[in-house]
Amino acid sequence: MKKEDSFLKENKRTEMIIKGMAALLFPLILCVVYCAIQGKTIGDVFLPAGEWNDELFYFKQVEGMVKFGFPRGYFGFNESHAELMSFAAWSPVLVFPWVIWGLIFGWSFMSPVICNIVLMCLVTCAFVLITKISYRQMVLLGAGMIFFVPFDRYMLSGMPEIICFSMVILFTAIAYDCLINEKTAKIVILFVMASVMTLMRPYLLLFMFLPAYILIRKRKVLGGIITAVSFIVTLGLYAVIKKYFGAEYFTPLFSMNWLTDFIDYGPRQGFVNLCYRIFEMSKGFISHSKQGITDGLASGAFFVTFSVMMVVFAVQFVIDLVKIIERSKKKDSGNKAACKEADEETNSEKIIGTPQTVLYVNGNGETSPKAFTDMNKTRKEKKQYAIFVLEAHYVFAMFGMLAALLLMYKLTEGSKHLLTFIAAGVFVLALLNNKTYIKNIVIVLCFVYFFMIKANSAYDYQVPFADEAVTSKTIEWESAFSEDISVGKKLGFDNVVIWNLYDKKDGKVEFMKWQRLYALPKGCGISCCNAEYVKDNLDSLKSKYIATLTDGEIDGLLKEKYELLYSDEEVTLYRLR
Repeated sequence: MKKEDSFLKENKRTEMIIKGMAALLFPLILCVVYCAIQGKTIGDVFLPAGEWNDELFYFKQVEGMVKFGFPRGYFGFNESHAELMSFAAWSPVLVFPWVIWGLIFGWSFMSPVICNIVLMCLVTCAFVLITKISYRQMVLLGAGMIFFVPFDRYMLSGMPEIICFSMVILFTAIAYDCLINEKTAKIVILFVMASVMTLMRPYLLLFMFLPAYILIRKRKVLGGIITAVSFIVTLGLYAVIKKYFGAEYFTPLFSMNWLTDFIDYGPRQGFVNLCYRIFEMSKGFISHSKQGITDGLASGAFFVTFSVMMVVFAVQFVIDLVKIIERSKKKDSGNKAACKEADEETNSEKIIGTPQTVLYVNGNGETSPKAFTDMNKTRKEKKQYAIFVLEAHYVFAMFGMLAALLLMYKLTEGSKHLLTFIAAGVFVLALLNNKTYIKNIVIVLCFVYFFMIKANSAYDYQVPFADEAVTSKTIEWESAFSEDISVGKKLGFDNVVIWNLYDKKDGKVEFMKWQRLYALPKGCGISCCNAEYVKDNLDSLKSKYIATLTDGEIDGLLKEKYELLYSDEEVTLYRLR
């Protein structure tokens, strides 16, 4: 018997090693194939060739943190800056894995890409090992990952979306394990992870409700108190980071008017304004979705995919809820019938324990052969319960995020935040008990349509690959910047270059070739300014340098007053003082 047990354990261990290795390598394989389809390799990815300008800020901020602890120049918009340190509008907590990676391995143009891929590999492996999913479930997970192209695109980028994906996916795996076997340490880990996720992006506070449910169910009043403290501390920390470490954006990143209207105009008008905003934003949501279906508009594709996934999970939740209610009724009626039968057969027997742990003992104190079996949950039942709770929370989180999008965010900019929920949904979907694969087929077909058939926008889906022109220009400007710009030891505007976002040239509005700014010296800050701000404050700009569109209107104004440092056919650099 011992040999048989040992053999089974060894087989199980081998099986988990195979699954873990497959999961570990899968995201890397996806990236290799995605690049190979375009005739490239992962090593050809080159951020300065990209069109996503958020990547510039993330990259240069992390570079400054790795080199000096924090950038020596301010990052901001129209020369806004944080009260402390020098971070832009987004929380520095968002990029903490990159900072750790940079401190260990150094920071280069490939660093965020490699770190993203490694993160997804580790998290996918951890998910499989923690949840112990079957080979069939791994195939379902693999199908979702293959056709959800944003997995590949964001791994091969300088955007921190993969960090959010990874945190939520790992959180889901630990939560699933915790629901099966509730250990205090796991609950603590979930609270810490949810808190960090909230400090990264505030809407991820929605995930703190899951450990809150587990803790309150386990500890009742004490759990409620601990939960309340956790929420208050997390929100307080976010407020501190936002106030002291974040610079103001051109316009607020999200609006709280829906809430302040109740205070400013009273409950009735506040409710009217709330309904009007939801109505107007819903119209925009539907309009974007239609364009996603017809033209492949990326924001619309995200909206529709998110909505389909939300509906699929909501329907599955309702189905499972009905099954649980019916099963509970049958179990209750079965328990009553069993108890009644036992009472009729002997008057000498008595019942010990709760209805869930019924045990019949005869008059001599011996266990009756007709004893009703222990009704404690089996592991299978615990898994079913864990999946049901995950479904319920996921539906709650998706509806909460949809409400946040409609009430607080700009639709176009807010659309990418839905990707975190879709990515998590791919992994949650693999956990579900499937008698049929309708859910998986619906989601995969949705992915195929929007992210393969309709993914025709190079801006949204084309990975930035190096070419000779971009590489040579980056090298040229690295030399120019290192010669003309020196980064001082003190934090301030002396270490800031204004990025003049756009200007008029030959009567047309053109954007400056901002990719040149990747070549700025380490620790240098960047203030993204619109043309109107620069014109209105030309004689009182705080920053020491400005990069602008060559032969644009502002270039013409600057030539008359300031020292020209370097110029090519697209970008010109001036020293302002």
